[in-house]
Amino acid sequence: MSADEKILKDLQKAVLGYDSKAAVSAAKAAIAAKVDPLLAIEKGLMPAIEKVGDQFEKMEIYLPELMLAGDAMKSALALLLPLLPKGSKGAKATVVMGTVQGDVHEIGKNIVASMLMAGGFNVIDLGVDVKTITFVDEAERNSAKIIGASALMASTIGSQKDIIDYLVASGKRKKHAVLVGGGPTTKEWAKEIGADGCGMTAVEAVKLANQLSKGK
Repeated sequence: MSADEKILKDLQKAVLGYDSKAAVSAAKAAIAAKVDPLLAIEKGLMPAIEKVGDQFEKMEIYLPELMLAGDAMKSALALLLPLLPKGSKGAKATVVMGTVQGDVHEIGKNIVASMLMAGGFNVIDLGVDVKTITFVDEAERNSAKIIGASALMASTIGSQKDIIDYLVASGKRKKHAVLVGGGPTTKEWAKEIGADGCGMTAVEAVKLANQLSKGK
């Protein structure tokens, strides 16, 4: 096994082992060895987080493990992403995402954001309790192809519709795909409000983002 292959394996092991410190060490080793940061992400981090996502879907692991794996991956990405050249093929698209106004839940959003970053997306995380106009303004400012709106309460999912209505009213609907998610959301709801997709799980949300990044 070459030195570069060992570094890629170490990145994978760190994520699969839920070890943020090991992930940072592996990322630093990759940088010191001048491993292509895109290679480190695509061949080191991505296979590991995809495996973790599959394990979560099959209920082989649970939310705490998924979150720890996401933290490990984010720790490595914090060092590797800034090294990607602008316009790199690693940046599939920009995604602006947040939890809608009136809702302060963020665990699901954070997991999706982490997995999107691992998948090569440029993610602008707006946080929680985000106003409708902020989603649109930030999408415009960052030339985001996708807006991701999370709602974890039945009383707040209406704000997902507000984002789409605002885009339509302002003549910007065709510029941004809208992906919704969260506990009370359903595919039927997404269709009803005119969203471009509904991610029922973090893994599904990333798959949809990949499809949307290639064209609505």
